[in-house]
Parts: sequence; structure tokens; C-alpha cells
Amino acid sequence: MPRYLTMIRIDERNAPADGPSPELLERMGALLEEITKAGVMLDTAGLTPTAEGTRVTWSGGKMSCTDGPFTESKEVIGGYSIIQAKDKAEAVEWTKRFLLTHEDYWTITAEVREIMEP
Repeated sequence: MPRYLTMIRIDERNAPADGPSPELLERMGALLEEITKAGVMLDTAGLTPTAEGTRVTWSGGKMSCTDGPFTESKEVIGGYSIIQAKDKAEAVEWTKRFLLTHEDYWTITAEVREIMEP
């Protein structure tokens, strides 16, 4: 079965200052338990803020490193999951269910892409 990477994009400037609510964490935990028991979830995690990150760029034969935060980026990857699904449609349905665990004040975009196998 194909594997899919889901990148969760958030706008750090508009994310709730206190992070996810306890209710959101509970709903998310229940969904993650369900998707794991279904044998679909392979790995998932949230990421630290861009203020703690570094971008490494190779361009024009030169290497450069830029420490965060990356204020020029409206959306940043706030987390990811790797799932194994029968097809892209199933991967998208699980992703929609994950987004629906969030309250209405969140603005989140999820990008679902198949992982190329060697």
C-alpha cells in the first residue's frame, strides 16, 4: 500500500497563544488512537516553532544558514504524519477528519503527498 506524507501548515502569528485546547487534544488523541488501531498511522508529530529552526540553503554554489523565526513565511509546517492508505482518497479522508478535530478559530492547511518508493 502507498504511504502518504501529510504536512500540516499553520500561520504561527495567528495560532492560539496557549496552544491547542484540552478538548482539542482529547479529540485529536481519540482520532490518533483510531487511525493507529486501523493500521494506517505510521508516524506523526508536531514541530517546534520556527524561532527554534534553521534553514539551510544551497544556491549558486554557496551554502547559507538562516536562523528562525521565518517571519516572511505566512504559513509554516507545524506538524506532519506519515500514513499508509489504499489510495490518495483514503489519505485525504483521514486528513479531513484530523482537521475537523480543531475549533473554528484555527486556520490550518494540510498538504497530502504520496511518498515515492524506490
